[in-house]
Amino acid sequence: MKEGEVLPKNVSLQDEQGREVKLQDLLSQEFLVLYFYPKDNTPGCTVEAEGFRDSVTELKKLGVRVVGVSKDSVKSHAKFCEEKKLPFTLLSDPEHILIEKMDSWGEKTMMGQKYMGTSRNTFLIDQKGKVVKKWEKVTPATHVGEVVSFIKTLVKG
Repeated sequence: MKEGEVLPKNVSLQDEQGREVKLQDLLSQEFLVLYFYPKDNTPGCTVEAEGFRDSVTELKKLGVRVVGVSKDSVKSHAKFCEEKKLPFTLLSDPEHILIEKMDSWGEKTMMGQKYMGTSRNTFLIDQKGKVVKKWEKVTPATHVGEVVSFIKTLVKG
């Protein structure tokens, strides 16, 4: 999925409460930040989620909704949201359907071992479903600031 392409709207996933969420229903806001991450309650993923949590009020004022996606279960997402007080939706994609459609699934290496997993990518999507900006293989500690800064220049511009 590249900048300028349109979000696949015919995908439905469950949120952290087990409710079915259709991607097309997420496009009611002016912009959507859709971020993909490898695993709940791991160091980098927690830093990134807490960054979005801490910036969610500012993002809402800018007309942006935040949604996270990983292959973790609904139960895992519910626990992660509760423990970290995440005020945004997490979608469960255990079959990595959306993750693959958004080009966020691929080969990774840890301790010399290769495996398939979720890439840490973020997409800014407009109200019509078009990808405005894509951040690939982001650094959790600085990424949310980059997203907020970009959105501010976009909104003000």
